[in-house]
Amino acid sequence: MSDSEDIEHFADALWMERGLSRNSLSAYQSDLRHAARWLQEHERTSLRQARRQQLLAYLAALAQSGSSARTGARRLSALRQFFQHALREGWVEQDPTLEVAFPRLGRPLPKSLTEAEVEALLEAPELESAEGFRDRVMLELLYATGLRVTELVNLRPDQVSLSQGVVRVTGKGGKERLVPLGDEAQRWLVDFLRGPRQELLKGRPCDALFPTRRGSGMTRQAFWYRIKKHALTAGIHKHLSPHTLRHAFATHLVNHGADLRVVQLLLGHSDLSTTQIYTHVARARLKALHAEHHPRG
Repeated sequence: MSDSEDIEHFADALWMERGLSRNSLSAYQSDLRHAARWLQEHERTSLRQARRQQLLAYLAALAQSGSSARTGARRLSALRQFFQHALREGWVEQDPTLEVAFPRLGRPLPKSLTEAEVEALLEAPELESAEGFRDRVMLELLYATGLRVTELVNLRPDQVSLSQGVVRVTGKGGKERLVPLGDEAQRWLVDFLRGPRQELLKGRPCDALFPTRRGSGMTRQAFWYRIKKHALTAGIHKHLSPHTLRHAFATHLVNHGADLRVVQLLLGHSDLSTTQIYTHVARARLKALHAEHHPRG
């Protein structure tokens, strides 16, 4: 098989075995295609025939081109997953990544917004239009629940219980969790369902809780574009990511004393170690406050 066929076969196996999202599968495929192209061009070898020294040369070339250690580690992780699959399938006799060490990584803190910046972002959409009202409600829900953007745009009306004040979310790996909406987000959602949503749909059926003017669901990319637009309106010039409000949700909870295991459940993290990054965020904030306000800071 060609590299492309091997990568497609691998992605299908990942989906079957681990139920990864389309975005995660696409990321694996993109990293493997990048490695396959480099190996073909510089080492004249296919992906499954690559040896340890050739993979080391690839990672060294990544570093020399200015790629971060995190990018190198991610691409090595994709290669390791691929060769483990190749071993199981009998494509190779040994895994050439076993003796390839991961690049040393620092522990980057997630980029977040201050509480004042979040308030400015929430107030940025124009409420006179149905689209603006919809965006305000979506931003309110993101900050109130810590949902991933993909989880938000895929929400259906039947996943929301206004009587109980919760939303039922299907996260990574098809895992479900219940997340409280909070009074403010719930109030905005009720107002949206009573008027602006119907204005957007104009009587057309739609499974999406947050439809577009065309009567269909919004894509992750389209909503991310709108977040950046509203951030500019709010005067926020920080580098934002699709997870910025999710990070703000978790960071502000921890800053206000929330138990880390509660935050883990709300975010849908399978491992507490993933959530523990927010304790580092809280410590960093305390250090900054100390430096700013203490006479010996």
